[in-house]
Amino acid sequence: MDENHTIWIEKYRPAKLGDMVGQKEIVERLQSYVRSGSMPHLLFTGSAGVGKTTAAVALAREFFGGTWHTNFRELNASDERGIDVVRNQIKQFARTSPLEGASFKILFLDEADALTTDAQAALRRTMESYAGTCRFILSCNYSSKIIDPIQSRCAIYRFRPLDRGAIGEEIRRIAAREGLTVAEKALDAIVYIAQGDMRKAINALQGAAILSPIIEERMVYEITANARPEEIRELLDLSLAGDFEGAEGVLDRLLRERGIAPAELLSQCYRALVSRKMDLALKVCLIDGLGETDFRLSEGADSEIQMEALIARFVLAAKGGR
Repeated sequence: MDENHTIWIEKYRPAKLGDMVGQKEIVERLQSYVRSGSMPHLLFTGSAGVGKTTAAVALAREFFGGTWHTNFRELNASDERGIDVVRNQIKQFARTSPLEGASFKILFLDEADALTTDAQAALRRTMESYAGTCRFILSCNYSSKIIDPIQSRCAIYRFRPLDRGAIGEEIRRIAAREGLTVAEKALDAIVYIAQGDMRKAINALQGAAILSPIIEERMVYEITANARPEEIRELLDLSLAGDFEGAEGVLDRLLRERGIAPAELLSQCYRALVSRKMDLALKVCLIDGLGETDFRLSEGADSEIQMEALIARFVLAAKGGR
């Protein structure tokens, strides 16, 4: 692929554990496995874009060196959720001997929480039967969806959302490599949009870089179709002041003119409300309204009506009609 058209999340994916940012304790423990030449089955859990896949691939690279491709396989459990994928693809890989003189192979199963309970039970038996030739790394967003017999066979690593320091470090590194200038407010915008997800942060940077090598705050919000925090504050301020028409005007501008998705707007309103200093009973009522609107949208309700109804609910709650 042309270097200029490479997706940056792949172009700048760390190849070594030591190059990862924001998961220092986990990296140190994984590096200790490499030094000892052995590892147990592992369970990586955490939200999207925090380094789970990167850690698994980097770990395999450091265990097997230049021949890592022959002893490492990555599968995504959400592609095939049933028991057949365990009986066929996974079992076939696990039962064959490692190559190039390696002590074991590594199978990385991404989105393992998408497997059915029966498939997980079959996976548990496979992990048990072929532990001599294959180590498993399971990745999931929610460890509670992984059955206990699998959890008890794994060393569990909980990846935290990346903080501002980690995201800022990586964004500045990429910007320097790409010849970009990132304004401090633009970096704040990238951190705000990313919410601890490095993929979101890098995609926002690459999207803004298409417009200009000098990255400004406005460009970041425009390219990612997000509202600026002050726009969300304006929407809430007008609603809580009882100005339905004013709030409706801001809502219309964000949804229609800016093209911001209702679900994204709900998420941003939630973040603003959680950090806002206000009457606790009113805050509880407003967050309850957000939750109900989110549920209705997920059930297929008309988004325009639901978003208008949410603003109406905010206005009534602020006037004491809750």
